[in-house]
Amino acid sequence: MARKQDEMSLDDELTAAFLSEEEGNAGLSDDGLVESADDAPVEEEYVAETETTEENWEDETENLPGQLAVDVYETADKLIIKARTAGIERKDLDVSISDNILTISGVLSGGDDTNATQWHIQECYWGEFSRTIALPVQVVEDGVEAVLKDGVLTIAFEKEKVEEPKRITIN
Repeated sequence: MARKQDEMSLDDELTAAFLSEEEGNAGLSDDGLVESADDAPVEEEYVAETETTEENWEDETENLPGQLAVDVYETADKLIIKARTAGIERKDLDVSISDNILTISGVLSGGDDTNATQWHIQECYWGEFSRTIALPVQVVEDGVEAVLKDGVLTIAFEKEKVEEPKRITIN
């Protein structure tokens, strides 16, 4: 929803107060116009904002896949990715890697709640999720082990061996 020119936000008020302190006479006039130091009103730039209201918040998030929280860390010879996947079955997970980019996606089913007549609290995310991660180090894409245990997906990659730079003698 676009902000009307006569509606002043807290940011506008703070900006006006800052301008009036910094520039002496500059500030916001009674009609919502920014006044310059020479008292000539200058129209405020029209700002289009996207507002999420109580009525449309579900519509905005309904088409977006959920994000999967991950931990990524290294050991001496491996790169480890852990993702909390409680309630997700193996058959509902898809893990792929291409050009050092890892993608984990799937579907989290909340069960059958079609008989619910009224929701009191709904905080859990149910549905499709996806996470794409650019791996921080080069890995051997064929040397990977993925294990789903106790609601945690652990993916372990062998790190590619990086050769030490060779010194070149200058004659």
